[in-house]
Amino acid sequence: SSSSSSSDSSLSLFSSLLSSSGGGGGASEAVGFVAVAISVLGFGSNFVPVKKFETGDGLFFQWVMCSGIWVVGLIVQCCTGFPKFEPLAMLGGFLWCTGNVLSVPIIRLVGLALGLSLWGVTNLLMGWLSGTFGLFGLNKQEVDTPAFNYVGAAFCVCAVLLFSVVKSDTNKQEHQAGSIQGNASSGQLEEQAMLAPENDSPPKVSSGPDLFAILDKLSPLYKRLIGIVAALIAGLLFGANFDPPQWLIDHGDDGDKHSADGIDYVFSHFCGIWVTSTAYFLLYSALMWNKPKVYPSAILPGFASGVIWAVADVSWFVANSSLSMVVAFPLIATGPGVVAAIWGVAVFREITGRTSLLILLGAFIITIIGVVFITLSKMITL
Repeated sequence: SSSSSSSDSSLSLFSSLLSSSGGGGGASEAVGFVAVAISVLGFGSNFVPVKKFETGDGLFFQWVMCSGIWVVGLIVQCCTGFPKFEPLAMLGGFLWCTGNVLSVPIIRLVGLALGLSLWGVTNLLMGWLSGTFGLFGLNKQEVDTPAFNYVGAAFCVCAVLLFSVVKSDTNKQEHQAGSIQGNASSGQLEEQAMLAPENDSPPKVSSGPDLFAILDKLSPLYKRLIGIVAALIAGLLFGANFDPPQWLIDHGDDGDKHSADGIDYVFSHFCGIWVTSTAYFLLYSALMWNKPKVYPSAILPGFASGVIWAVADVSWFVANSSLSMVVAFPLIATGPGVVAAIWGVAVFREITGRTSLLILLGAFIITIIGVVFITLSKMITL
C-alpha cells in the first residue's frame, strides 16, 4: 500500500541519516543538505497515505498523527543513547501543535489560499529572522554571503505565495475545512481525504455538534479579520517552534550543560507535540459532549502520516545543526510545495488547466532560483 511503502522508504532514509550525524557539533554540510532533501520529500509526501480516507474536522486525525510522531521520537531517543530530557524543548512542540490545530478554523474563516499564504510566508520569515537576527535570545547565525541569503529568502517567499494560488480540482468539493490539515512545520498545506474510495461505504463516525458552527454566524468582515489574525499567529507559532531547542543549543555552556547536537532535542520536542495534541483532543471531546468525530479508517493511515512527518522533522533538526536555520528554514519551508505539486499533477491528477500549470511552473522556477542563492550563500564568499 502507499502508506506502508512511503513510511518504509522514509524510515530507511532516516536510519541512514542517524548513522551519519553522530557527534556533538552537528553533522557536515553534505549531511545537512541530505537532511534538507529528506525533509522536503517527507513534508511534501506525508499526507499521501491518508489521501483517500475521510478525516472529518481534523481534530481526531491530528491526535493519531501526533501519536505516530511521538513513537518516532522514542526511537530516536533510543538510537541516540537516551540524551538528557529537556522540558524547555517541549515548548517548541506546544507551539507547533497549537498552530496545527488553528489551521482548521482558519480555513473555515478565510479559505485555503489566503490561509496558506499568510501562515506559509509568516512561518518562513519567522524561522529565517530568528536565525538571521538572533530573536528571542538566539545567537545570530552567519553565512558566507549574506546578500545571497537575503535574495534567496525573498525568492522563497514569492514561491510560497505562488504555490498558494495554484488551484486543484479537489478544492471544489465540500467540507473543505474539515478535510485539510496543516503540515505546519513546513508551512505547507496538504489536502487530505478529499476523495473517498468510490466503492467503499461511508465511514462509521461518532457524530456530535459542529464545534466550529459559531464561526459561520460571524459577519464577513469579522470572519476575515479573525481568520487573518489567526493565520498570522499560526505562522508565527510554526516559525518559532525550533527556537526553544535552538536556545538551549546556543546557551549550552550557561550553567547547566546542554547538548550542541539538535537531534538530542527531538524526543523532548515530540513529547511536547503529543502532550499538547492529547490535551486539545480531550478538550475537543468535552466540547463535543463526549461525542468527538472519530474515523476508525483513518487510524493506520494517520499514524503512517505522523511517522513520515516525524522523519522529515528529525531531518530538519539535523539540517538546522549543520547548515544553520538561516539556510535550512527557507529551503525546507519552500521545497515541500514542489513535491506536493508533483504528487498532485503526476499521481492524483488534481492540478489541471493551462493557467494553474503555468503558475506551478513559475513557482518551480522561483523555488529553484531561491534554493540556488541560499545554497551559494553557504558555500562561496564574495
